[in-house]
Amino acid sequence: MTTERTLLFSDEGDSDRLDKVLADEFEDISRERVKSLIQEGFVRVNNVVQTKPACHLKMGDQVSLNVPEAQPIALVPENIALEIVYEDTDLLVVNKPSGMLTHPTGRVRLGTLVNALLHHCGDSLSGINGMIRPGIVHRLDRDTSGLLVVAKHDKAHLGLSAQLKDHSMKRTYKAIAQGKFEQVQGVVSAPIGRHPKQRDKMTVDLHGRAAVTHWQVLETIGDKFALLQLDLETGRTHQIRVHLAHTGHPVVGDPLYGNGVEKVFKLKTTGQLLQAVRLAFVHPVSAKAMVFNVPDDPEMTTAWAQLQR
Repeated sequence: MTTERTLLFSDEGDSDRLDKVLADEFEDISRERVKSLIQEGFVRVNNVVQTKPACHLKMGDQVSLNVPEAQPIALVPENIALEIVYEDTDLLVVNKPSGMLTHPTGRVRLGTLVNALLHHCGDSLSGINGMIRPGIVHRLDRDTSGLLVVAKHDKAHLGLSAQLKDHSMKRTYKAIAQGKFEQVQGVVSAPIGRHPKQRDKMTVDLHGRAAVTHWQVLETIGDKFALLQLDLETGRTHQIRVHLAHTGHPVVGDPLYGNGVEKVFKLKTTGQLLQAVRLAFVHPVSAKAMVFNVPDDPEMTTAWAQLQR
């Protein structure tokens, strides 16, 4: 069994490469997963199988992507405590702690949110993202805490992914950032791509994927620190962290994009002081408006109080 998705290519995007076009169009499927599906023969261009991810599309090309049914999970369910904010037969919303990976990687196979979800949900998770990321509609960085929605079946996954794509799913964050902001609110609109030399990092790149972050200053500590509210219009890897660093206001505690100011102030952080505090979407089955909020992470509260002293 496969789920077919189609698109008609126009030249309005950032690239005409088949793998990038599909990854941009279907944001719930990682680019690595897209490449694999192309190479395995699950993509057709103008009704002809295309197995080369770097194939260049022409305006008007019709592309179909068939997402195969998930294979048996080769991961270990683990009895890890989850803070479940909401759950029904279609989805669940969890408050992920800082320090936990959303899904396994090539090097880390245990202790992730997915391992915990497999224990909690059993086989009731969507399979669109394949074996490694069952149920995962969107993700949070390891050291970013906060709200995530997880799909229990493919219909829910597709419905939630569509809201991510059309920006109707609202995701609000809080962060402690460095420096003085000249305005109380603003927008960072700067495309993001993989860093050309440091492959574990992202960077502002004119040839990257469009990325837009809205920010608002909630509180300040002189001209040294600001407590921000941030709303994502897009959801690129490390987006908030990259955008704030790019504008000269890195997130405090950020090991990749920061400057180590947390060591100067002897803050005890597990990573960047960034939290997903609010999540709003329409239920993909009942069509009910859903809004979830969580209190400030104690690590954020403690760090802010310490900086104020």
